[in-house]
Amino acid sequence: MSVANTITYDTSFEDVLQDRLNHPQTWKEMCDVTYTDHGVISSSYMSTTPSTQGVTRGTGAALQLFAETAQTLSITTGRDLGIVVDLADLAQSPWTKPADLFDRIGALLNEYIETQVLAQHGSWTNFGVGDLNGVGPAADTTPISVTASNIDDIIRGVKRVIRVANGQSLMKQYGVGFVWRPQDFEILEAFTQANGTMTADKFLTEGTLEGLHYLGCDHYWSNDYATGHVMAGVKKSQRLGILRGTYGKAHTIEFPAADSNMFFSGVAYYSRVDIGHLTPSTKSGIILDVNVA
Repeated sequence: MSVANTITYDTSFEDVLQDRLNHPQTWKEMCDVTYTDHGVISSSYMSTTPSTQGVTRGTGAALQLFAETAQTLSITTGRDLGIVVDLADLAQSPWTKPADLFDRIGALLNEYIETQVLAQHGSWTNFGVGDLNGVGPAADTTPISVTASNIDDIIRGVKRVIRVANGQSLMKQYGVGFVWRPQDFEILEAFTQANGTMTADKFLTEGTLEGLHYLGCDHYWSNDYATGHVMAGVKKSQRLGILRGTYGKAHTIEFPAADSNMFFSGVAYYSRVDIGHLTPSTKSGIILDVNVA
């Protein structure tokens, strides 16, 4: 005989929202970030470089000319996110808290910045299969199939291309970074655990985390990569401008307008970000677009 009583169970409600699985953000590590309230950031570089001249004693020196070219970073791209919550929902829901909502809004806007930075690959120097031959740079666009047998070759090849582009001093000052896809970072993790003695034991015991320093480079990963492209090169070379006046500002608007004749009976939580990008002409050869399959 079975017993099927109707039971009312005690219910427990959490008082916070579930943690959101935020995307990794690498732009703060990889980019030279400028926070400003100006719309345009102007800089220049020496586009015509003078050359040294031979010296003949007792004769005049042949003075040389140079030229500078201006380049600008314009902060013109904006993105916003606003959430409106009904007053009754705000009163009755223990989960809908302004701090939690703004935390999520901020995370989503930062993920937008990450996507936009990694989408700049068209202005970087290509690195493909042809660049793995130890000569170069070839600026090849043929995609590389990343494996445990060639991931170290990719890392060494990127550093070689930077040296050929005379980026050694900046590489020493700022370091070299990679923003891998998650599957590539897994391959790198397997490589670190299979090679060496003390280092392999360390990574076997502790695993690997974002920001791993290995083979002289800092390694990150992102889920917001452009398909088929991995960012690599000297850190702090790609420039990113962020409008200080809007970034990170939390706005609360009571009874926001619905249209010209109506308003919402609630509260709106709003924030936005305005950004701009620049790949400096003098540094495009040390920021690489690793083409991957």
